[in-house]
Amino acid sequence: MTDESQLQLVSFGVGSEEFAVNILQVQEINRMMTITKVPESPDCVEGVINLRGRIIPVVDLRKRFDMELTEHVESSRIIVVEVDGRVLGFIVDCVHEVLRIDRNIVEATPSITSSSVDSSYIMGIGKLEDRLLILLDLSRLFNLEELRAIESTVKHGAARNAA
Repeated sequence: MTDESQLQLVSFGVGSEEFAVNILQVQEINRMMTITKVPESPDCVEGVINLRGRIIPVVDLRKRFDMELTEHVESSRIIVVEVDGRVLGFIVDCVHEVLRIDRNIVEATPSITSSSVDSSYIMGIGKLEDRLLILLDLSRLFNLEELRAIESTVKHGAARNAA
């Protein structure tokens, strides 16, 4: 198999669903840390974190996907990703594994999925032996207006951290 015929992914859980993103978009995975709330930020934005001097907005994927909200637990993580030149953190319930899958086991997104996630966010469904893996298209997770609101959150968060 050539590298072009495979996808290398990071898989993680949010609610009862298992998702994956391209490993090339993942910068790092961190345990939960102090998140600074920022007034007037978009609903799905939990706040910002200071990661080695960089202010990064953190999005709770449970909120983004309209899932039932729960307390963060020991297994909760913040996955720091780069999306269209922007760095964001995503709160997930747990990180499962790094895996390679053949592109030919990924099917196009059916118009009706059992997932609570908007199908426009989904790049495809990976059919593994014992489970389905929802491949997220991070560049479709937010529209331009939402990205601008998130960037505004970063500016307000940076000002709060500097104060």
